Amino acid sequence: MSKFNDIINSEVPTLVDFSATWCGPCKMMEPILQNLSKKVGNSARILKVDIDKNPAVANLYQIQSVPTLLLFVKGEIKWWQSGVVNEQHLAEIISKF
Repeated sequence: MSKFNDIINSEVPTLVDFSATWCGPCKMMEPILQNLSKKVGNSARILKVDIDKNPAVANLYQIQSVPTLLLFVKGEIKWWQSGVVNEQHLAEIISKF
């Protein structure tokens, strides 16, 4: 959990994808996030958190459904959305920070 906190408290915007291996829509997010990672390069981080392997983090942020995406900047949640989100929309959100 301390490593997670170090990452989300950094200056670099961090998009966290709360997901699960059994979740169909989560599997749809994988290629979207891979392409997004190439597009944003070092200007943002993309972090995947499996809610089954990391229940403490999921509970801390009250994740009710997967996929749920949170954008952190300096430890603050700047954006939050559940469900599949397209690459262009995610890039626009990240570019605001």
